[in-house]
Amino acid sequence: MELLKYIFLGFIQGMTETIPVSSSGHLMIFKRIMDVNVDFDTIAILTNFGSLVAIIILFWDDIVKIIKNFFKYIKTKDSKAKDEYKYAWMIVLGCIPAGLIGVLVSYFDLFAKIENNIKIVGVSLIITSILLFIIRNFKGKKEDKQIGVKEALTVGCFQILGLFPGISRSGSTIVGGMTQGLKRDTAFKYSFMLYIPMSIAAMALEVFDLNIDPSLILYYIVAIIVSLIVTLLVTKWFRKIVNNGKLIYFSIYCLVDGLLVILFL
Repeated sequence: MELLKYIFLGFIQGMTETIPVSSSGHLMIFKRIMDVNVDFDTIAILTNFGSLVAIIILFWDDIVKIIKNFFKYIKTKDSKAKDEYKYAWMIVLGCIPAGLIGVLVSYFDLFAKIENNIKIVGVSLIITSILLFIIRNFKGKKEDKQIGVKEALTVGCFQILGLFPGISRSGSTIVGGMTQGLKRDTAFKYSFMLYIPMSIAAMALEVFDLNIDPSLILYYIVAIIVSLIVTLLVTKWFRKIVNNGKLIYFSIYCLVDGLLVILFL
């Protein structure tokens, strides 16, 4: 039974991390529902690592290409590498707004009074639902090379919403990208290009909050592996949903889920 708890939590993390329903919000929901003796903060950090590895695997070719051409352009000024050079800087720029606010939130513990308030999660899910509903029919034309300062900063500002307990980071950044006229897949890819450095930075800040119990190492490893595998599968599926313009499904889910949390938890 103890192992099943960690398998379940790894599954929930992997299932909800990359789709626009807020993984942190759902862990809080299940923390409230499940009367179990589990360090949810530690398991959240560890399973987040599993999801991060999954996203790096999925976008490995893109990551290598961006890094390779970034340094190639610096060294040779090869025009063929210029698009990836610019894209790399747009990733950096897109991370700045949420990065700065995230440091302030962490340093001053700004969410201390609300981070465990389950009603806030319900409200946040409804906000996510509204955002997804607004852009349900958006179909932009801009590609990766057309992401400029305006687009990067706009998406970066939308990413700030993802810091709020219960609001989906992937949902808010994809919404931000689509409001700027990015193609659906372009917005999807850029969202996860921002996710990688932001997730690494968040883990660096949270590593000191880890409370590892040596007797649970095997369970931790299982939870991470489950999170990794499920994240891989769900993200591939989610990409198809985004490209097919079916975000309305997640809008409906977040609305129903948010109302249920507010009314019954």
